[in-house]
Amino acid sequence: MPMIANEIEKLIKSRIPDAEITIRDLAGDGDHYAATVIAESFRGKSRVQQHQLVYEALKGQMGGALHALALQTGIPER
Repeated sequence: MPMIANEIEKLIKSRIPDAEITIRDLAGDGDHYAATVIAESFRGKSRVQQHQLVYEALKGQMGGALHALALQTGIPER
């Protein structure tokens, strides 16, 4: 069963409360999404560490209910 964008956002926010999240359904099928996650709490972390935090927030949904996620992360511009 596919995930809806709102569920993905809630999961990410639960792990990264300061995140600004933009999610797009790439194929209209609820299985292929692109997400941009911007958070001050990412400051000082490598891109790999930022992505790891997001994937941890998804609680193992990748490859199951969430088939594909194109992920971009970053810190807010000052």
